[in-house]
Amino acid sequence: MKISIIDSIKSLPPLSSTIIQINKIYADENSTIKDMAKVIEHDPMIIANILKIANSPLYGFGREIKNVAQAVALFGMNMTRSIAVGNSIRKLLNVDMQPYGVTSDEFAHISSLQATLTVNWYKKIDRNKAEKLYLAAFLQETGKILIASEVIQNNEAISFASEVENSNNLAMVEKTYCGATCGEVTALVFKHWGFDDEFIDMIKYSDNPSFAPESAKEYATALNIVKTIVPINKPFSEMSINFGLKRAADAGYNTQLLEDAICNIMDALKE
Repeated sequence: MKISIIDSIKSLPPLSSTIIQINKIYADENSTIKDMAKVIEHDPMIIANILKIANSPLYGFGREIKNVAQAVALFGMNMTRSIAVGNSIRKLLNVDMQPYGVTSDEFAHISSLQATLTVNWYKKIDRNKAEKLYLAAFLQETGKILIASEVIQNNEAISFASEVENSNNLAMVEKTYCGATCGEVTALVFKHWGFDDEFIDMIKYSDNPSFAPESAKEYATALNIVKTIVPINKPFSEMSINFGLKRAADAGYNTQLLEDAICNIMDALKE
């Protein structure tokens, strides 16, 4: 990994007090959904993002969600925390995703799609694992923000964008230009911010699950399959879906469950 990226991570500002409070509430077994809603109510930006996602057809709640208490009750603490942390981190970092050929809003949407696919697929396998994976899926592409910044600073945006547009292996492109994959950069970012080791490992090895420690291998494999199906350059393309289903089959998954989750999300997107 290039020294300049490591230096960028070391100089990242701390997480906001709201996110620190949300993480504390989430870690406290005695905390309630009301406690989390109360903290979020003091942050207009987080409220706006949670309500926007709650009213997205991807979640199909069937009615308009008008306040944060409703949204938190429907999402639950884990998904609420994931949305709040994910959107706050993207606001905290300077997001210019030009080298990847997307806007910051498109990047946020793709991250949301990855998380939605993960939870819709994995809740049919193991609901507890689905909840663990949701935050990792939502945040696993965070490193792309720093990689994009590095590419821009090195005046390589045009050549990088050209390779991204035509690539079926973004991790290889990232490694060539920056000496690290997105998963490796993202893992360092969350290590800097004090996230737990299991969370860090599942993201760190998401580009190379076979190298993951046994405790993180299943999670890293699931994240790899999801980012294969919903890559930033070709989300839900026929080729991406086929590649992802092949990886799922090779890993021993029941691919029908994954296909059903893909179809449900694509139907929602059409609406």
